Amino acid sequence: MDATQRREYWRRNLRLMSVLLVIWALVSFGAGIVFVEPLNNIEILGFPLGFWFAQQGSIVTFVILIAVYVWRMDKLDAEYGIDEYEEEVHHS
Repeated sequence: MDATQRREYWRRNLRLMSVLLVIWALVSFGAGIVFVEPLNNIEILGFPLGFWFAQQGSIVTFVILIAVYVWRMDKLDAEYGIDEYEEEVHHS
């Protein structure tokens, strides 16, 4: 991979991370703090939805976003011909 491809790869990686972190921040801050009162009017299994987001929603969202990141990075790696195993063998 040449320098231009490496820059493009890194730019796309940073864009993906930025989008996913913004989503996580909106869920964590928005649903868990800013919109907690309106969400508390909705109950799931006896718990107010705002409370659920503040306690569990942010964590669950983060785990889902990690899975999305892994999935998208695998696709990006394949697009740029990056193979982790080959990289490890060449650097060992």
